[in-house]
Amino acid sequence: MESIGSHCYGSPFTSIITRNSSLPRLLHFTSPRVFHLRHQLERLRNSRRRLTCIASSSSSTIEEQRKNKDGSGTKVKLNVRLNHQVTFGEHVGMFGSAEEIGSWKKESPLNWTESGWVCELELNGGQALEFKFVIVKTDGSLSWESGDNRVLNLPKSGTFSVVCHWDTTREALDVPQEEVVNELDGHEGNDSHDVGDEVQLQKSTLAGKWQGKDASFMSSNEHGSREVERSWDTTGLEGSALKMVEGDRNSRNWWRKLEMVREVIVGSLEREERLKALIYSAVYLKWINTGQIPCFEDGGHHRPNRHAEISRLIFRELENICSKKDATAEEVLVARKIHPCLPSFKAEFTASVPLTRIRDIAHRNDIPHDLKQEIKHTIQNKLHRNAGPEDLIATEAMLEKITETPGKYSGDFVEQFKIFHNELKDFFNAGSLTEQLDSMKISMDERALSGLNLFFECKERLDSSGESSNVLELIKTMHSLASLRETIVKELNSGLRNDAPDAAIAMRQKWRLCEIGLEDYFFVLLSRFLNALETMGGAVQLAKDVGSKNVSSWNDPLDALVLGVHQVGLSGWKQEECLAIGNELLAWRERDFLDKEGEENGKTIWAMRLKATLDRARRLTAEYSDLLLQIFPPNVEILGRALGIPENSVKTYTEAEIRAGIIFQISKLCTVLLKAVRNTLESEGWDVIVPGSTSGTLVQVDSIVPGSLPSTDGGPIILLVNKADGDEEVSAANGNIAGVMLLQELPHLSHLGVRARQEKIVFVTCDDDEKVADIRRLVGKYVSLEASPSHVNLILSTEDKSPTPKTSATKKTDKKSVSVDDEDTKPVSSSSDSLSYSSKDIPSGGIIELADSDASTSGSKAAACGLLTSLAAASTRVHSEHGVPASFKVPTGVVIPFGSMELALKQSNSEEKFASLLEKLETGRPEDGELNSICDQIHEVMKSLQVPKETINSISKAFPKDTRLIVRSSANVEDLAGMSAAGLYESIPNVSPSDPLVFSDSVCQVWASLYTRRAVLSRRAAGVSQREASMAVLVQEMLSPDLSFVLHTVSPSDPKSNLVEAEIAPGLGETLASGTRGTPWRLASGKLDGIVQTLAFANFSEELLVSGKGPADGKYVRLTVDYSKKRLTVDSVFRQKLGQRLGSVGFFLERNFGCAQDVEGCLVGEDVYIVQSRPQPL
Repeated sequence: MESIGSHCYGSPFTSIITRNSSLPRLLHFTSPRVFHLRHQLERLRNSRRRLTCIASSSSSTIEEQRKNKDGSGTKVKLNVRLNHQVTFGEHVGMFGSAEEIGSWKKESPLNWTESGWVCELELNGGQALEFKFVIVKTDGSLSWESGDNRVLNLPKSGTFSVVCHWDTTREALDVPQEEVVNELDGHEGNDSHDVGDEVQLQKSTLAGKWQGKDASFMSSNEHGSREVERSWDTTGLEGSALKMVEGDRNSRNWWRKLEMVREVIVGSLEREERLKALIYSAVYLKWINTGQIPCFEDGGHHRPNRHAEISRLIFRELENICSKKDATAEEVLVARKIHPCLPSFKAEFTASVPLTRIRDIAHRNDIPHDLKQEIKHTIQNKLHRNAGPEDLIATEAMLEKITETPGKYSGDFVEQFKIFHNELKDFFNAGSLTEQLDSMKISMDERALSGLNLFFECKERLDSSGESSNVLELIKTMHSLASLRETIVKELNSGLRNDAPDAAIAMRQKWRLCEIGLEDYFFVLLSRFLNALETMGGAVQLAKDVGSKNVSSWNDPLDALVLGVHQVGLSGWKQEECLAIGNELLAWRERDFLDKEGEENGKTIWAMRLKATLDRARRLTAEYSDLLLQIFPPNVEILGRALGIPENSVKTYTEAEIRAGIIFQISKLCTVLLKAVRNTLESEGWDVIVPGSTSGTLVQVDSIVPGSLPSTDGGPIILLVNKADGDEEVSAANGNIAGVMLLQELPHLSHLGVRARQEKIVFVTCDDDEKVADIRRLVGKYVSLEASPSHVNLILSTEDKSPTPKTSATKKTDKKSVSVDDEDTKPVSSSSDSLSYSSKDIPSGGIIELADSDASTSGSKAAACGLLTSLAAASTRVHSEHGVPASFKVPTGVVIPFGSMELALKQSNSEEKFASLLEKLETGRPEDGELNSICDQIHEVMKSLQVPKETINSISKAFPKDTRLIVRSSANVEDLAGMSAAGLYESIPNVSPSDPLVFSDSVCQVWASLYTRRAVLSRRAAGVSQREASMAVLVQEMLSPDLSFVLHTVSPSDPKSNLVEAEIAPGLGETLASGTRGTPWRLASGKLDGIVQTLAFANFSEELLVSGKGPADGKYVRLTVDYSKKRLTVDSVFRQKLGQRLGSVGFFLERNFGCAQDVEGCLVGEDVYIVQSRPQPL
């Protein structure tokens, strides 16, 4: 392996060291604004395993295997581009006769770019290739282009490009041999790093994206007659959108449009309006730079220096916005999209008469008169009066014309025109990445220059290899890029002084553009890597390698993923999350592949641990995409309609932003690796929360929100849900829901999972993209869903016209009609003894000791905690058959009993108002906002209440001084056998009676949670009157746990298995119970044999903690989790012992309460605490 030790250098930013390896070791600076790969890349460099992507048990690299396979050397590289766009959600593929594109049996997908759909093929030369394009619809159906098969006669070898057009199958496809260029996916086309005395002929980055009018040459001032008719519609506009549309209507030339953008950005002071101003500016400037919003002369003379001055002001404002402490990720993300659309403001462009070379060219005597006139009127006069992006397009068209026939024009004239073309590209900041990087050399110190040269050399070796699948050079180039970009980001994060000279600001713009350009080029590298990975078998081969215990083939993909995630962090998106993901991937990569981890199968543990981090990485990409989908589509639609932009450009704008970003390639890599992991685990991508069988019409929704689900004909429905937060009520949303299929991960024991289990609703999740696509094809059809611990099956079914959904345990749609045999799920009616409570005798001091609480005065939750207190003492003497202790502790506590809220209402003279609102609550409609309004009014009443000082003083005496407390609900409508109401009511952590105002407000929040929309609809669904609901408040010592857990003493997915199942999260239990996006550690422990099985590893992004030093203000501290440093992930012995301990505690509680239990608790040091135990829904 070739050494790159000759490129070593020491730098205050990044130091690259080599030791017997061609991969750089990176030692990075420390900066609060940048997340570094110091340890990550150092570990990559020092790994014992070679960084190659292997498709067999041998150690040969991908390129070596491919060369051995080809043998003949008669290969043709073919770049195919279909100049056609489709609607959002669809994609383009191709079928063809060659084995490489599926032999007419399998569709080969193309990659999206702004100029069409592209792919890079490597085919056997000398054959006639037949092929056709297809559009793959969102439902999976195929739309073939019409006409005969396309036929392309391939030469024996070489590299070629063809451009095709939809439905034009008989078009001539010429394949002239050409120089290899990096135009894959539309990034960094025709970039070269050969820099010499001869001026290079390279098109601008604007040219490949231009959608405006084609350039044409004029011999007189005909600009005015060439304008196109435009229309504007300001109906319904306000704020930044209105300013921009009105400004565009009054600004015909580019200078005025830039000035208008500056005014919009600078004039938006409020945060929400500031973000909208940035969004509208990014979209507007992109449409200008692609020619969709044309610029015209307006009779004035505004030389390019005017544009440069405005650009400097905009740039400075963007840098100021993004450097503020309160800058949001959204603002940083959008500002990055504005920078490439601004012209340069280097000194030569802010001079009073810039870009004068074109004037000299237009007056040369060695060119024909007609050509002089065309140059003068098409370029010179237009540029110096009203410069605009169209001038660069016209210049490039002119350059093509004068170089089309070599020797036709004077060599000196052509050379001067090329120089002017490069100057104009520089003014529009439209040069290639290499040209941009070259322009910042002058501002680099020796060490930074060394990093730049290393990148150029790596890139040159990659390009000169002539092989897009040269994995070794790809990885080396990725490393050098990461090092260089981090150096640039570090410099940029040093800030911009208010008194910075203009020259420094201009150079800062170059650094910013180079940093963005490097991110774009990493997109190209990662795309090439994915192609190489797929060439050698992709996910299937990676899974086979794991099966043969050869995981070294995973090194290159994991390396590429670490570097890719790091690039996302450098761009300002979730930097701590990116660092944690990178650390985890490197840790799993470095761990030895063992036959056994503890008593468990080593391959399974290796795959599950890696899967957790890969899911986390894919979640990072999904959250980024979700953000773009949240901020761009509505604003693009508003601006596009108002400016008269073509509908297709508006519809595809956000998809273009997503597909053109590095996050898209990272998502694709995660998908390949996850597929390999699932193959290793023999998993189909399903996770069963509630097993059973049911049938109904498949209905797709974004989330489960009562009153917002689509109307149905009253028959059973199965919901296909995009996302959930874990606190939803299923039956409260619609009584006809028979099943739920959720397209994200969810803790089994989350509140949503518990409620679905109690309501006998079949519930599964799916995270396999291919299966999700298959499921979506069945939307609107009547289907049968069967879910068991071993498999999930979804098939078309014959519709049952009865109004009752057919499930494994019949679920009544009429909640008030319950059979005698259905006692376990019997809704608590208004006559049920379970709802009885007493508020007659509120004790002196206003509180009840936890040990003295009972259900009638304090609610079932507090009563259970009182019983737990006595059981905790007994548990110290109990061990399992294997000697595992069942001991646990219970935090101390008191109860503010039933009747206290009513007393506070009376003392505040709010009884009448509350009673009136409570009456309305019984019948308030959820659909038209009526119910929301009533709930809001009740909450306002609750906010006005005060907890008596006597009660607060009593609580202060019950706990040691400065003890942090948690205020919890204990309603008479929760923790019951038929009504768990898990997570339905509020808990407020981290409060203290030493701050009576905060403490009183926390108690009032718990009271108010009895009357949230979700709580009201949940009681309605259970047939419970709102008047009968009452709330006591449980006040307990606040613990600071290392881990929190939920136990189910009967396995929810396999009730006959005699297992205690635990789901565990880092930090406080709110992460686990609320259904925060991610998965917990999941352990199962045999009640009798004590055998512990690891079912899943955790990947929650954050843990919630309570700071003992901060204020007792009812708030959490959120910390990003790195699971490579969590014992439960990396220590199999600890995992085994904890699983046995939790199993022993759970079994003890089940026996003492007399039924299956749903238990919540935590681990503080070595001590197990139980904070709640209630009947488990079965």
